[in-house]
Amino acid sequence: MRLINNNKVSLLCAGLLFANSFMVSCDSENNGNSDSETGTAELSINLDANLQTMEGFGASDAWQSNFIGKNWPSDKKNKIADLLFSKELDTDGNPKGIGLSLWRFNLGSGSAEQGDASDITDEWRRTECFTTDGVTYNMNKQAGQVWFMKAAKERGLEKLLAFANSAPVYLTQNGKAHASIKEFYNIKDSKWSELADFWTTSLDKLKKEHGLTIDYVSPFNEPQYEWDGSGQEGSPATNANIYSFVNVLSPKLQSKGLEAKIVVGEGGSYEPLYKTISGKENRSNQIDYFFGVNSAKSIAGLSNVKKTISAHSYWQAWPLTELVHSRQLAAARTQSVAGLSLWSSEYCVLESPGTSELPGGAGAGRDLGMQLALWTARIISTDIAVGGVSSWQWWTAISRGDYKDGLIHVDDGSSNGAGNADYCKNDGYIRDSKTLWALGNFSFFVKPGMVRVQIPSVDNSTSVNGVMVTAYKDAATKKLVVVAVNVGKSAKDYKLNLSGGALTDNKLTPYTTSETLSLKKGIAVEASGFEIPAKSVVTYVGTYK
Repeated sequence: MRLINNNKVSLLCAGLLFANSFMVSCDSENNGNSDSETGTAELSINLDANLQTMEGFGASDAWQSNFIGKNWPSDKKNKIADLLFSKELDTDGNPKGIGLSLWRFNLGSGSAEQGDASDITDEWRRTECFTTDGVTYNMNKQAGQVWFMKAAKERGLEKLLAFANSAPVYLTQNGKAHASIKEFYNIKDSKWSELADFWTTSLDKLKKEHGLTIDYVSPFNEPQYEWDGSGQEGSPATNANIYSFVNVLSPKLQSKGLEAKIVVGEGGSYEPLYKTISGKENRSNQIDYFFGVNSAKSIAGLSNVKKTISAHSYWQAWPLTELVHSRQLAAARTQSVAGLSLWSSEYCVLESPGTSELPGGAGAGRDLGMQLALWTARIISTDIAVGGVSSWQWWTAISRGDYKDGLIHVDDGSSNGAGNADYCKNDGYIRDSKTLWALGNFSFFVKPGMVRVQIPSVDNSTSVNGVMVTAYKDAATKKLVVVAVNVGKSAKDYKLNLSGGALTDNKLTPYTTSETLSLKKGIAVEASGFEIPAKSVVTYVGTYK
């Protein structure tokens, strides 16, 4: 996550004319799917028109999970784990949690052991490190985060990803987990091999001592930024830095018998994937650099490099013209490389779209309600339908701050959050958000391996203020999942036209998140006529033959 200061980001709501000649209006009630439409629309789904294969939905453990997992009462941290990872239904058929399929583990760099000398002012944003010298390892460190990884796996989590914001402090050039230099990775000269040893040894010991297998490794986070402040761990990195390290890490993972796949990217927005950014030329155009057919620095040939590029959904989520256009550009560049997939690997609100879009108008101020949930669900739908992403991941799963950055928020019962280091360190109240459940409309039902299929009757690039719809199939179980996001103020009537198969009993079971419902199972509806409620996210589940 790119930490922001108190300064406001001002974004103008202006229409952009794209190559496909469509216009998305900044007026939240003015587009081709407006509330003035009446009658029953046809929802055409073609089961034979396969799009991307989905790889799951996730969230990050940074940074709240360590203190909570280590210190909180067992019943409460298990409640949090159930909300995030449970794949079970209650007696009424409602999901007990959102069934995340990927969990992002922040492999720590050692700022916690440095205390105030780390320069990182917030104790909660410092991380422990499994080693202080690269020789002796203490796998009792990061105990709270390890607890959550184990809790996730116990509840059926499919994949674990380890990411780092900095090299461990004993290897950094300035002895800190934040950078002093402005461009290159904060590491001592000729220490790439030692950094790879740290990664491979940590993964090996997590597996042997904790029974935790890391499936993906993401060593560089938002490398476009300088990370020279006191807000959190971080370091810039050039494309050449990343290329050098990947080529050192790859054989070391193999020599340890570790099957983790290396994932690169983690761009601070979509832009550095597909264009040259002024002043950051050597941290730009990552798709072409790492995977381009004619690139001299391609890493696609390394067997344990996942042919995926990842970016964060920040900054290009508003205005809506930019939300759509940036995803179109990212998709076009990704699809120019055969077999390359795109991930959206981090998001919470950093934009300032105004109060008509978000309570408070920006990221500040905790929001457990439906307006933020709809904002987020629209971004998820756009990333998937327009950007073609195969995995979507939220930033921090748990938040103790008065900010729009958590799926679950914790507090002391008398305030919405605090910066005091002791605030909720040992106990607190758990608050689930509508954003949690709206993500669950995707994550609980759309599982790794399911294939998104085409909906010819819906253009999601022009429906961002109305009803956005995506559909997915599981060819093995013949399950059909349809996720609808209705941002509008009016309900919409639809009838399903399914090609490539026939819907069993012609019925779909809805699961609704709205102002009054949280992923609530409803009565099965007739596919020949059903209503998508206003201001809601609804998942329709059926089977086909």
